[in-house]
Amino acid sequence: MPDIPWSTPTPADPGAEVYVMASRFETATLTGALRFFLKAPGIIRQMRKAPGAHGVALRARVLSRTFLTLSAWEDRDALYRFARSEPHRTSARAASAYMKESVFTYWTVPAAELPLTWAEAERRLAEQEANR
Repeated sequence: MPDIPWSTPTPADPGAEVYVMASRFETATLTGALRFFLKAPGIIRQMRKAPGAHGVALRARVLSRTFLTLSAWEDRDALYRFARSEPHRTSARAASAYMKESVFTYWTVPAAELPLTWAEAERRLAEQEANR
């Protein structure tokens, strides 16, 4: 699957601060990676319609069983509302059965810095993992 590039569902006000989440998921098996891969487009579509979503991207490495997500939100509550909504909620619970490892990191940036880069997301994920 090629990367799903950054898209902006709802532009943030230029002077606003946005809440950012980056995640890295590694599945235990290739079958798990294929399951994650098949669910990903639907979840990305859901994110693009979610209230308070200011940006979303996915980096999929199916053969290495690794997936990265990067998203920007109006605030933490908007992210949490999305995470608890369907189909994300059910998909996340089901995915826990075939996940090997997950890493999450959060920060805020001025909206003017959107879109975010994968380099920044990967740097922050590596820091988060090193501090476990």
